[in-house]
Amino acid sequence: MDKNLSLLSKKVAIVGGGAAGLTAAITAAKNSYEVVIFEKSDRVGKKILASGNGRCNISNISLHVSDYSTQNPNFVDEVLKHFSFKDFKKFCNSLGLFLEIKEDGRVYPLSNEAKSVQLLLESAVLSLHVKILYKKYIGKIEKQNSKFILICKDNKEIYGDFDMLVVTTGSEAALQLGGSIEGYNIARSFKHEIISPYPSLVQLQLNSDFHSKMAGVKFNGEVTLYIDREKRNSISGDLLFTKYGISGFAILDISQEASLALKYYQHVQLSLNLLPKFDTNHLIAELTKLTCKLSNKSIQHLLIGLISSKIAPYILLTCKINPSTLCTDITTKDIKKIVYTLTQWRFDVSDTHGFKHAEVSGGGISTEYINPKNMQSKLVKNLYFAGEVLDVVGRRGGYNLHFAWASGFIAGGLH
Repeated sequence: MDKNLSLLSKKVAIVGGGAAGLTAAITAAKNSYEVVIFEKSDRVGKKILASGNGRCNISNISLHVSDYSTQNPNFVDEVLKHFSFKDFKKFCNSLGLFLEIKEDGRVYPLSNEAKSVQLLLESAVLSLHVKILYKKYIGKIEKQNSKFILICKDNKEIYGDFDMLVVTTGSEAALQLGGSIEGYNIARSFKHEIISPYPSLVQLQLNSDFHSKMAGVKFNGEVTLYIDREKRNSISGDLLFTKYGISGFAILDISQEASLALKYYQHVQLSLNLLPKFDTNHLIAELTKLTCKLSNKSIQHLLIGLISSKIAPYILLTCKINPSTLCTDITTKDIKKIVYTLTQWRFDVSDTHGFKHAEVSGGGISTEYINPKNMQSKLVKNLYFAGEVLDVVGRRGGYNLHFAWASGFIAGGLH
């Protein structure tokens, strides 16, 4: 019998039509498998559309295991070796998707539009005669006589006789964009361990009387993360005070480590440097000169030449200095307190802003019993997992999407 005819008789069910699911479907269909995607929403690739603020930071030319957080780094290392950026570029070329590489290594579609990525993936899937079933929320999967049986959560519709199953349901991060916790339940039903999930690339909530009053103020600064009063990491970038706490790219970059610490009930604190380009001693000297020049002005008036007028009074209140105090009455000790606060303003973190607002999720299905060479379960034959449903989370910069493409492509090879 012809090999391709033999493969066509094999049916593959893919649960989840996101980045990993679509990549797995394209690869499997090209390998002559009969593929059906079960998507719980009304369209595939919803999360792709929202990525990179609609521009889709699709990958990164610099990919290393250190860019990811997982309990099994060797697994990630193997996946990256099997699907490098060069492999991803070749995959994109097969779709007609042109790429633009930025100076910092981040990769975007040349169109600078996430929608073009989603449309090309969807078009490729359909041209390969992959069947997409929309609004099918799979709540239970059984295996009977080597065949997988899929049961819809809402109306109990049953779909059976699948030879292979690929679970690419994503996580509970941004459920409104198509993610699902059902992948964890499916994995548990087949005896796989779940590493407790937590939000990542997410805004942080602050325990403070001031942040909500400064909501909307954005600035370029530096944030330092302290866990149980031990300094862990410092990142520069834009910061934004909000009603619930703090946001901005620098916060997203530091949030994975902060969120993981909160998960284990550790004390999490941020130190904000509002003026990272200033040397501390130079800043003290400059403020001392200004208090002399503006002796009849308030100290708050002096500070609004340095920082937002919306922030200035709360810097002073943190220092226990009345904002209306005249510069002539400001002491050297006061100036040092102000500079310390401007460069090391401390805030306790009470929580993350939750899964709904998170770009991705840490934790997930343990990769201990998954083969990185084909993404197949070591516990259940012909069961595969790929994408964010696994215990692999990358930092911001295209790393999470690359892992989705890589694991989906590897899973789609099937065997």
